[in-house]
Amino acid sequence: MILAVLFANSEGNILVERFNGVPAEERLHWRSFLVKLGADNLKGVKNEELLVASHKSVYIVYTVLGDVSVYVVGKDEYDELALAEVIFVITSAVKDVCGKLPTERLFLDKYGRICLTLDEIIWKETATFCVIVNEHPFAFLRWILLLTFCPTPFLKYSQGISGEHG
Repeated sequence: MILAVLFANSEGNILVERFNGVPAEERLHWRSFLVKLGADNLKGVKNEELLVASHKSVYIVYTVLGDVSVYVVGKDEYDELALAEVIFVITSAVKDVCGKLPTERLFLDKYGRICLTLDEIIWKETATFCVIVNEHPFAFLRWILLLTFCPTPFLKYSQGISGEHG
């Protein structure tokens, strides 16, 4: 299980965080632990050079990507090897969204798209949404509304696109 994905700037401020199955009272601990881990170990590390740590029964893989630090936390089947694959996909996606290695400014300029991409990679069970967003830039708004309010979003969404209403 992937427990967390965090992006931080060089000062240790969290830019994006996503937690899964981590109680709210433990999130502050994880934030401070990961930022301290990065501050202690990421100085002088090359871009996309992976570092690995473990804390209790949890694995952490982290790296530097431009001006941004990336941390992925997992347990069970997501050991350090699986997390290395996950962080590779995440860093590749961020570079694609930004067009190059991100500075903090560029990362914040592309914040919305990065969040959508990250959520699609980590938390979604289908890749359909990613294709729709790339082809129709505002379709994600309809998709979010449909997921929220319709019991059968695929049927309703396909009918809305084709113009057929049943």
